[in-house]
Amino acid sequence: MNINKLIRPSVLNLKKYSSARDEFSDKKDDFQFMDANENPFDTEYNRYPDPYQKSLKKKLADLKMISHENIVLGNGSDEILDMIIRVFCEPQKDEILSLSPSYGMYEVLAQINNVTYKTCRLNSKFQLDVKALLNEVSKNTKMIILCSPNNPSGALLQVASIKKVLDDFKGIVVIDEAYIDFSANSSFINELAHYENLIITQTFSKAAGLAGIRLGVCYASQAICKAINKIKLPYNVNTLTQQKAIQFLKNIDKMKSQIEIIKSERSVLFKVLESLNYVEKVYPSDANFILVKVDDANKRYQELLNFGIVVRNRTNVEMCENCLRISVGNPQENQKLIYVLKEIDR
Repeated sequence: MNINKLIRPSVLNLKKYSSARDEFSDKKDDFQFMDANENPFDTEYNRYPDPYQKSLKKKLADLKMISHENIVLGNGSDEILDMIIRVFCEPQKDEILSLSPSYGMYEVLAQINNVTYKTCRLNSKFQLDVKALLNEVSKNTKMIILCSPNNPSGALLQVASIKKVLDDFKGIVVIDEAYIDFSANSSFINELAHYENLIITQTFSKAAGLAGIRLGVCYASQAICKAINKIKLPYNVNTLTQQKAIQFLKNIDKMKSQIEIIKSERSVLFKVLESLNYVEKVYPSDANFILVKVDDANKRYQELLNFGIVVRNRTNVEMCENCLRISVGNPQENQKLIYVLKEIDR
């Protein structure tokens, strides 16, 4: 597949902005940097950050066992998704196809970029109907976005279904793996070598517990990463974020331990929720949250709020009528949640 044929011509022909650190990045101690109009007084952060986050990418590349050239970093995965759309989708012409229900930001980003957004409804088990999805593909469909595990359902899309889409669709396929660390299945990163049109997005906001530093990751072919880097703002990931992420990656075992606790707590919550009289269905989850169908979502949401517990009311989302989405907390938070859930069941 020739990725260049999928890239917007204006992006393909774009002359990339060259920042001061693009032109000279070798930071030797005895050099005076007088090229970027920075404040010369050392405040620790008076210099611009590394625009390509080389040290951070090296650690990520080692962890994921891929080349650093297959990685693009962004200010949260939302920025990554926005850049992907801008690289490939021509405004007022191309289309993005996704699933319903799924992460609402996909549609917002499409609208911001003036790109048509279409969805294919998931089946009753929140799984992908591949035939129905591919039937929605038109000559203007440039991109398919799949969230797995999906939000708000928590369901992991079947691997065979995703591979069928990758095999049959001739455009860009984005797999949003924000919640993949909470699943028993492995990431699709291992498939990058087989599918040049595959893009995987991940985030430091969920399993890593670093939502506040705003760091998203794109894993893709070198051709795709090169195109995204052409439109990337020069210093989109700040110095503090890079430092915090590198520090985190030096102690990855702490994250693994927390993931196991969250998965264990998820199982406990699942059983408790199933036992409640006002709960009609608890959907299986491969994420760090559980989707629950109750008798009256608005009523139960308010009751939980009265006890100081905030969950997400998803009753207005397609296929989620009277559903609440409950994030898995730490053991102490979950004990309070369980107590309150039982109290309002009396």
